Amino acid sequence: MSAMVQDVLVERLAPTVNGLGYELLGVERHRTRGRSLVRLYIDSDDGIGVQDCEVVSRHVSDVLDLEDMIGGEYTLEVSSPGLDRPLFTLAQARSHLGAEVALRLRTRLNGRRRLLGKLVEVSDISMIITMGEERIDVPFNAVERARLVPQWRQ
Repeated sequence: MSAMVQDVLVERLAPTVNGLGYELLGVERHRTRGRSLVRLYIDSDDGIGVQDCEVVSRHVSDVLDLEDMIGGEYTLEVSSPGLDRPLFTLAQARSHLGAEVALRLRTRLNGRRRLLGKLVEVSDISMIITMGEERIDVPFNAVERARLVPQWRQ
C-alpha cells in the first residue's frame, strides 16, 4: 500500500478508534484476487483482547462502508500489535530504542532490501541501526515494513 493511502486511512479511522478508547498504531492494506485486506493494529494501556478487536471492527467497518474508502469488497482484520510489533512511525520506533528490528526496504540500501539489527537512534527522518560493527542510517521513507524482533529468554 502506498504511504499516501495508508496516511489517508489512518487519518480517517483514528478519530473512530481513539473515540472508543484505543490507539490506532497503523493500517496495512493488501490486494489479493480482486479483494482488499485491511488490517488495523490497535493498542491500549490495558492491552487488547478479542472483544476489543470486535468492537473496533464493527465501528471501523461502518466508517469504511459509509465513506466507501476501500472501493469494493474487503476483509477487515483488527489486531493487537503482538510480540513482533510493527512500527508505523518514527515516534513508535523512538519508543523502542535498543530493541532488535527487522526492516524490509522499498529499494536496496547497501545492496540489501532486508536488514536485521539493533535500533540505536531515531531522527526526524531516519532510523539508525547497527548490524554487528556496521552502523546504517535508514531513511524512514525507504522502509516498506518495520517490526520488532521478539527476544526469547533462555
